[in-house]
Amino acid sequence: MIRAYIAFGANLGDPAAAFADALQRLDGLPGTRVVASSSLYRSAPVGVAGQPDYLNAVIALDTTLAPRALLEALLAIEHDAGRRRDFPMAPRTMDLDLLLHGDAMIDEPGLQVPHPRMHERAFALLPLAEIAPAASIPGRGAVAALLPALAGQAIERVHATADTACRSHP
Repeated sequence: MIRAYIAFGANLGDPAAAFADALQRLDGLPGTRVVASSSLYRSAPVGVAGQPDYLNAVIALDTTLAPRALLEALLAIEHDAGRRRDFPMAPRTMDLDLLLHGDAMIDEPGLQVPHPRMHERAFALLPLAEIAPAASIPGRGAVAALLPALAGQAIERVHATADTACRSHP
């Protein structure tokens, strides 16, 4: 078994329901089980304007799937959830990104692990640090050491048991 981390994001439809669906679908993949999931976090879209905020989280899996097979499964789950790719940075019903697959470093067409921009995104690192505080990004370093550089990115942790959110900063 390999520990893999998946980033979840959605800003269309019912993102909280999409997250629950993603957890169920990921746990049902062959040779795979969900071992942890972060809180949901609200963040503004990066690189585009005029879209709703995203709900983001990170999910930890133990899996026997190879990185490419896991990526293909993630794409199938997104598609089944109504994900459309009409244009770059389009809003989405579900986005699942393979952040880490053990300590693998892969750079192939259509597959880069670690995710090439995860170290620049509070919406990926903060939820990852919540469920894996000792995590390290191969070629980049410890997540805890990378978080201070992202302190200026606004992100809110959303509590599932209340309608209010509390401010969190990396």
